[in-house]
Amino acid sequence: MPGYRDLARDREFRALVVAHVVSVAGDQFARVALTVHVYDRTASASLTALTYALTFLPDLIGGPLLSGLADRFARKEVMVAADLVRTALLLLMAIPGLPLWVLAALLVLVQLAGAPHGAARAALLPQILPDQRYPMGQAVLGTLTQAAQVAGFVGGGALVTLLGPALVLVADATTFLLAALLTGVFLLDRPAPKSPHTRAWPADLVGGARLVWGDRRLRALVALACVSGFYITGEALAAPYSAQIGAGPTGVGAIFGAYAAGATAGMLLVARLDERRQLRLMPWLAIAACAVLIPAALRPGLLVSVGLFALSGAASAYHLVANTSFVRSVPDSSRGQAFGLAVTALRVSQGLGVALAGVAAERIAVHLVIAAAGALGVLAAGGAAVVWWVSGSRSNASR
Repeated sequence: MPGYRDLARDREFRALVVAHVVSVAGDQFARVALTVHVYDRTASASLTALTYALTFLPDLIGGPLLSGLADRFARKEVMVAADLVRTALLLLMAIPGLPLWVLAALLVLVQLAGAPHGAARAALLPQILPDQRYPMGQAVLGTLTQAAQVAGFVGGGALVTLLGPALVLVADATTFLLAALLTGVFLLDRPAPKSPHTRAWPADLVGGARLVWGDRRLRALVALACVSGFYITGEALAAPYSAQIGAGPTGVGAIFGAYAAGATAGMLLVARLDERRQLRLMPWLAIAACAVLIPAALRPGLLVSVGLFALSGAASAYHLVANTSFVRSVPDSSRGQAFGLAVTALRVSQGLGVALAGVAAERIAVHLVIAAAGALGVLAAGGAAVVWWVSGSRSNASR
């Protein structure tokens, strides 16, 4: 049976991982920079949360309409083109003195460009790592992605303090340029899928929706993924929460980093389990990811808060199982569109959750909003778990 050493020797996989990890770290730099920048200029929790939500809501459009590009064109070319577009947009965002609405509009465009890139990468990975190597590759990619988020979030706070938001955005643009170079040079040239779509985009969209929502197992996986719209509240309100407990910008980076560090540790543990145990644990981890935020109602200090957020991140490792199961359950010719629709549901749930939490934080103490989101998330995760069990997956996982 192939092992992790086989993955390390695969040149394509190494290039894909390095390109993705570098750009993820840069994205976290930019996310911290924009969050701090907006809060410093407005002192508004709702506007800060709205800015964070803009990193998710564009998938409402990009997921369904642009992810299908990964099924129409060569996926390597789609990834390179998306990275170059994001490089140019981030350089524009770095121009000093831009109004907040212009920054927000450019941020939306950056996220739109990410939709076909993510779909192409997800659809290409099973071709680079066929058979048993694919789940291991997903685990490695997910773990290193979270590690990059830790470095990006923790380092982002320091970089913003030292360099300012504009130079941090330039650094993010550089990471996308490097990612485009690595992808273009080291990934093999592959044609578009063997059964390319020739229908109009609306027909493709309907077909992809029928594929996802017509399968009870796929519906259950998407429902579990959407639970993240509740526990992500802690990240979205990191700036006002950190200010409330007197931790400042350093606390923002620590809170962001705690989620990512916890998710890294969680994925390392989950990846060591066999598939049967992973599937059995998945719904319970979704519930736990929300439940550990409820103690925030007691308004703990930074150290305890970081611990709670880290536990939430560790439990969120169930996404590794959900993502692997979902991608392997759809045919290659429709993988990009199906993945895009699933990501749309995920990101919209996150964006709406973050936006609503920001509005609530204008009238209610931030720590109470985070705790309430955790409590509501437990209920939502419990409902998603029932959908999973009703789909028959409980009996399959116990075999």
